[in-house]
Amino acid sequence: MLNSFLEKREKFNQFLDSVALDLWNTVYNFFISTGSIAIFMYESLKLFGSKPKRTDEIIRHMEFIGNKSVLIILLTGSFTGMALSYQIYLGFQLVNATNLVGPTVALGITRELGPVLTGLIVSARAGGAMAARLGTMRVSEQIDALEVMGVDPKQYLVMPRMVAALITMPLLCGIFDFIAMLGSHLLCINVLGLDEAIFWDKIQLWINPRDINEGLIKSAVFGLTFATICSNAGYFTKGGAKGVGEATNKGVVNSMVLIIILNFIMTNLIRFYYTLTG
Repeated sequence: MLNSFLEKREKFNQFLDSVALDLWNTVYNFFISTGSIAIFMYESLKLFGSKPKRTDEIIRHMEFIGNKSVLIILLTGSFTGMALSYQIYLGFQLVNATNLVGPTVALGITRELGPVLTGLIVSARAGGAMAARLGTMRVSEQIDALEVMGVDPKQYLVMPRMVAALITMPLLCGIFDFIAMLGSHLLCINVLGLDEAIFWDKIQLWINPRDINEGLIKSAVFGLTFATICSNAGYFTKGGAKGVGEATNKGVVNSMVLIIILNFIMTNLIRFYYTLTG
């Protein structure tokens, strides 16, 4: 009986040791990969001012990230605004506060949902394409060929993608905010029967420019984040076609997870900054 108990306790201790070891390895690998990605971002962005200028590449990637994402941003933003408005209306109707639907939706969209959903959507569409394209170039030795020709691959391939995402994401976030509020207006006024003048008056009363700026700042950081992670995943791809698929999946998933984590961190940092500056 005693031997059986000791064996079970030993197995349980081994299980706890393996769980603790796996947790430690996960945390350790996270910090190592985060540090390497941060170094990769710094080494790429510092090439922005070096010659030759890559303005044409930046514009081309801005068109790919921005213009080709507008349609999906319009669709997502309009239905997000309508869905959020309807759910908030149902809740506020219980306490007879339906006049506050407009500003509540506006705050939720401009501060949180606008930048987060824009970041998730564009990282899935454009970030996946970045990782796949760079991964294909790596496994087909095109990046090695650029190095042989004396072209810095990070300046030619990576830096324009990062700068383009940094510039384009706030513009897409602004489009998302606008179309989401338009969808909210259509639902609240034409379907739910709220007063249009009160709807916009309450929004004007409660929404400050800093609320909109908070979302735009977040979206710029999210754009730089997914461009860095996906470019890093594609740039260091190994293992042929299978490696390209794994790098694309890894880049998109890590970008989405980090965007959600950064949203929480930046919300608190921006609120703290606003508190300090009054």
